[in-house]
Amino acid sequence: MATQQVLEPAAAAVTSVFQPGKLPVEVIQVDHDAALPAPPPLSVLIATPKDAGTYPVAMLLHGFFLQNRFYEQLLRHVASFGFIMVAPQFHISLVSNGDAADIAAAARVTDWLPEGLSSLLPAGVDADLTKLALAGHSRGGHTAFALALGHAKTTTTLKFSALVGIDPVAGTGRSSQLPPAILTYAPSSFSFSSPAPVMVIGTGLGGGKENALFPPCAPGEVSHAEFYRECKPPCYHIVVKDYGHLDMLDDGAPELVTCLCKGGEGCKGVMRRTVAGIMVAFLRSALGGGGEEDGDGDDLKAILRDPALAPTTLDPVEYRLA
Repeated sequence: MATQQVLEPAAAAVTSVFQPGKLPVEVIQVDHDAALPAPPPLSVLIATPKDAGTYPVAMLLHGFFLQNRFYEQLLRHVASFGFIMVAPQFHISLVSNGDAADIAAAARVTDWLPEGLSSLLPAGVDADLTKLALAGHSRGGHTAFALALGHAKTTTTLKFSALVGIDPVAGTGRSSQLPPAILTYAPSSFSFSSPAPVMVIGTGLGGGKENALFPPCAPGEVSHAEFYRECKPPCYHIVVKDYGHLDMLDDGAPELVTCLCKGGEGCKGVMRRTVAGIMVAFLRSALGGGGEEDGDGDDLKAILRDPALAPTTLDPVEYRLA
């Protein structure tokens, strides 16, 4: 097993990524059947800085039986640091025959970005698609990793420059992976079509049961720890210890959905700020930022060196750089 490198102390003693950034944000809902020259192949929710500038782009894929609007506060937070966030809405069904349809749909949204995204942004705001990140939560994490692994082909020349898994889940157990089965149970076995740094964010309570009637929402053998284990360096794994699988969703997410997963007792706003802050720190390190919020990775270094900077407990915090 590779020896972890010790990071040099970050220049900043305190990181501000766990609070909203300085940039004002506009949220734009676009339907797939909108009367536009280039409508998106799926309905999308866009969170973008309002101030003129050129910003990196990150696409966030939602979890099973969830809606993109449940992530609006998370999207706003990340966008306020100089990122254009694009969250497609997949078809919702309680019956799952595999993830192939969502992987293909995510590929179509990726293909749409060069042609369709710019016309939807505020005046003076431009998307830098040479800096493109892919993120996914829960089953959407499986979708994101599967797309990065080439299980659906894009027709553009765009490359994903960073990958984020937010409590990713690849099925209900080792012997019952969601098709396509992407976990190999071999260390550093993921071979992405565009090698990129990876951040895997886990939850400490995701592997627990809310009650005897429902299985864990993020079973241990197919969730964040195994995803991290199979990544090649540079990769990072940060677990939000006292929160659960759906605790980063907006407070308005229906209880009919959130009651299925074990959750933490703390304020959900703290969980959202923690997850968003980790994403911001990682994306700024991997892609750079926009406008006044540009960064060089100091925030990520600070969090890795001193996890107590976060508003709640992060444990474990680990990484492999080589």
